Amino acid sequence: MTAQDSATEHTAIAVDLAGKAPEASGRAGGGVLLAGLGVVAFSLTFPSTVWGLESFGPWSLVALRSVLAALIAGCALLVGRVPLPGREHLAGLAVVAGGVVVGFPLLTSLALRTSTSSHAAVVVGLLPLTTALLSALRTGSRPPRAFWAAALAGAAVVIVFTVQQSGGALSAADLYLFGALLVCAAGYTEGGRLARLMPGWQVIGWALVLALPLAVTGAAVALPFEPVHLTAHGVVGLVWVAAGSTFLGLYVWYRGMAEIGVPRASQLQLAQPLLTLVWSFLALGEEVSAAAPVAAVAVLLCIAVTQRAGRGRPDRGASGGRKGTRDGGLGGGRNSGRDGGRAAS
Repeated sequence: MTAQDSATEHTAIAVDLAGKAPEASGRAGGGVLLAGLGVVAFSLTFPSTVWGLESFGPWSLVALRSVLAALIAGCALLVGRVPLPGREHLAGLAVVAGGVVVGFPLLTSLALRTSTSSHAAVVVGLLPLTTALLSALRTGSRPPRAFWAAALAGAAVVIVFTVQQSGGALSAADLYLFGALLVCAAGYTEGGRLARLMPGWQVIGWALVLALPLAVTGAAVALPFEPVHLTAHGVVGLVWVAAGSTFLGLYVWYRGMAEIGVPRASQLQLAQPLLTLVWSFLALGEEVSAAAPVAAVAVLLCIAVTQRAGRGRPDRGASGGRKGTRDGGLGGGRNSGRDGGRAAS
């Protein structure tokens, strides 16, 4: 067999009939699944927060949530013997910590004192479009026009549904919610960028550890001023928002974004408000509008279009820094964080 024959045979094995490498195609499918699992975890956040507020004040709940999640993350980092992140990653980790560890939980907890879980979920349904826009500015991603058309259509459905649910008026709590979606979108965008340089669980792990001193201080200050009335719902709510939403949810979410890109992953969150409506009905007994099924179908169609339009259009620079860092499990790679950063720089 000649060298030319060998090269031809290798190419036939490596590329499928659609012209895509099987490994890359499988990786994209896995990324959608991981990001989707993150959306399911996030959809339980608002109902769990409402439960948590039965036992704790908003400031205490956010502080305790961050402390508990940071302890879980710290143990995972110690077990994995993960080295400290490089100094070039600290600014990005600070944005993640400020956006998804502190800012979003605090602002949404303040809003949920007067807003229902279902209403808050639908307002924050603008998060996918906000995240896609910030990602385009931050990472230079350029999704096709069909992607943006479907994203805008999905956002429009969410806005119309929000207005219909609230009777045409925005409440004071909505100001907190709009602020929450901005800081969360910034945290998602920066976290998705960092997840190309280190495993996703390390991104949220180090962000939680970075925020730990602030969380401990906040708990020490808030607990004496906000009375604690422990209930089963309150404890379950605290445990879920700490372990489920903050650590495990963000772990699979950032891994998924690293695989399929921030804009495409963000549009999966169009389904989050509708999932939250289901959990709010089942767990909290909140009424669900008859328009919810119609909105659900419209949103799912928009998600399908964004996922199809977003294929094959990775963020600029997406290939840099991921080699050797894809084993994002808790035992993955002693040097994965630093080596990934060096490879991308």
